[in-house]
Amino acid sequence: MPASPEYPEYDVVILGGGHNGLVCAAYLGRAGLKVKVLERRAIVGGAAVTEEFYPSFRNSIASYTVSLLNPKVIADLELHRHGLKILERPAMNFLPLPDGGYLLTGEGRTKSEIAKFSQRDADRYDAYGAKLETIADTLRDLVLRAPPNVVEGFGLKSLRELGRAAALGNELRHLDLEARRLLLDLFTKPAAEILDEWFESAPLKALLGFDSIVGNYASPYDPGTAYVLLHHCFGEVNGKKGIWGHAVGGMGAITEAMAKAAAEYGVEIETHAEVTEILIEKDRVTGVVLKDGQVVRGRTLAANVNLKLLYTQLMAETALPADFLARMRNFKCGSGTFRMNVALSELPSFTALPGKDAGAHHGAGIILAPSLAYMDTAYRDARDFGWSRAPIVEMLIPSTLDDSLAPPGAHVASLFCQHVAPELPDGRSWDDARDEVADLMIATVEAYAPGFAKSVVGRQALSPLDLERTFGLVGGDIFHGALTLNQLFSARPMLGHADYRGPLRGLYHCGSGAHPGGGVTGAPGHNAARAILADLKPFSSSFSAWR
Repeated sequence: MPASPEYPEYDVVILGGGHNGLVCAAYLGRAGLKVKVLERRAIVGGAAVTEEFYPSFRNSIASYTVSLLNPKVIADLELHRHGLKILERPAMNFLPLPDGGYLLTGEGRTKSEIAKFSQRDADRYDAYGAKLETIADTLRDLVLRAPPNVVEGFGLKSLRELGRAAALGNELRHLDLEARRLLLDLFTKPAAEILDEWFESAPLKALLGFDSIVGNYASPYDPGTAYVLLHHCFGEVNGKKGIWGHAVGGMGAITEAMAKAAAEYGVEIETHAEVTEILIEKDRVTGVVLKDGQVVRGRTLAANVNLKLLYTQLMAETALPADFLARMRNFKCGSGTFRMNVALSELPSFTALPGKDAGAHHGAGIILAPSLAYMDTAYRDARDFGWSRAPIVEMLIPSTLDDSLAPPGAHVASLFCQHVAPELPDGRSWDDARDEVADLMIATVEAYAPGFAKSVVGRQALSPLDLERTFGLVGGDIFHGALTLNQLFSARPMLGHADYRGPLRGLYHCGSGAHPGGGVTGAPGHNAARAILADLKPFSSSFSAWR
């Protein structure tokens, strides 16, 4: 019998084969549902992919480091059995300074390094970390749960959401009053203000404050940036909290393992499958139309694309509630990110730590931004001019840990660069400015590592426009929506839709536009699968998948 609204071909059609879509698909397939994943590009993985960007040089071309990937997702989908191997960085972060000084953090070295600049800061560092970890532990427990959803009227739904709110209150009750005050501060204050309260040395505040503006088009002096700092504290690698690592084979190794897990559970994955229209019949989503005209029918649709893109480009305006559509049009997207992949003939030699032989600092996150004031200027410069004349650059050289990425003796580097305006002023196109800004980013590294520019044998530059065109990251937003207070938790993507369900029957949100937000976590995909199963198989044994 041909597929039709009455006899759909699939239980769930997933729009977008990024990591959250694959996680959602694997859980649903594991529960016995018939699932189809549609991916526009030639490979699955979304922004978590490994590709050759220059002959014989491969890299994680968009997302570039591992920490936030949820351990439950790793365990449930047996990603290690499917080939995933994660290595810890030999050092966590390296902050070279213009005057030749540096700060190099990591297990066994952080406090002595901080003491080079301030013994007071070194003495306070453990207390700061413990305070943040208490909050992070509490919120980490909420990552794999739907937040309380605001609903209208009084009935079973409202009672259920009151129960969720009560459970949340019970979680927070375990925090003492001072911890609750800090939690409020982290959600509302600028990161710089909190760091100024704790520490006095500019290098330490710069190193910690960098996490508050990663992918966040803001100054560390802007309210709300403290939460983005906290968001980056949720992660762990190989059971160690607060550690960052590298997936052997690049970020694509993560999504390749996820795709293998999904396929093992019977999930069908189709690439080169660009969706151009969402089918809606009688206020219910019934399938999609592909660019080649093919129709794919499903009982439900789970969207792993940017939600602003979904609702403003793929759906008829008349099918959506007017107030919902108005809010989605104003959903804030834009990371201020310029992403580069660089092929190197040799390792850089930093003025602060000379030498081209691999050292622990080469395997760290290398942060080129010496102070919070520098970061503030970079942001304001980008707002006024279009990009920072003195930009912020984080460089990783994953080939120091993984020799599969480059030829012998050569290396690859990821440059995560900020700040740039998602849209340039005066109507200028990023296609016209890309090379000029790429040259500036190389020159910025050159200032800290003389000779770096000559070692560059090839490069790939991705402006915010390129990130949008290639990966569907609207405004270049790596989080699929800014992590601001009005777009977090019960307000992600908006009040009334925090339960992974869209405004139409049969429509679900399984990407980073849903709680808990961006990063390679797998959590939105996990949580959306739970919501879908609750609706499609409410009394089945499929919930064994969540034990």
